[in-house]
Amino acid sequence: QVQLVESGGGLVQAGGSLRLSCAASGSIFGINTMGWYRQAPEKQRELVAVMTRGGNSNYADSVKGRFTISSNNVKNTVYLQMNSLKPEDTAVYYCNFVVLTTTVTNYWGQGTQVTVSS
Repeated sequence: QVQLVESGGGLVQAGGSLRLSCAASGSIFGINTMGWYRQAPEKQRELVAVMTRGGNSNYADSVKGRFTISSNNVKNTVYLQMNSLKPEDTAVYYCNFVVLTTTVTNYWGQGTQVTVSS
């Protein structure tokens, strides 16, 4: 059974940086996209950044220029480098893999808390 294991969250002051990692445990084939979402208290989950297996990436406007998504396709790992963090970036961050085979399967990480203090 495939699981996504996240790490790297924590508490940081505004202007600081954090790097999130998400690794798939177990064999996983047919990954189409890898991405990061976040959910702040009393808000809906929103897309932060996503990248295709080929390396194309897209970002939410609120994080463009500050966050960078990258991956290690051999290790089936995706990263999110977060710089110039702001209090409004505070949320639980979830990684997501979309797998395309004969069906579409979404895998989610357990979530990691990122708290940015002012």
